[in-house]
Amino acid sequence: MIGALTGDIVGSICEFINTKMTVFPLFREIYRFTDDTVLSVALAESLQTGES
Repeated sequence: MIGALTGDIVGSICEFINTKMTVFPLFREIYRFTDDTVLSVALAESLQTGES
């Protein structure tokens, strides 16, 4: 889960850009969580608590 969230946040600057960049800084202030991050956390919480 941590890896999925980290990957989503780190890749957030390239979400709408077609790039093949392989070298990039891992942590920058411009990285932001996305709707995918929020939905992943909500799904995990729902699965853990049994609430829908």
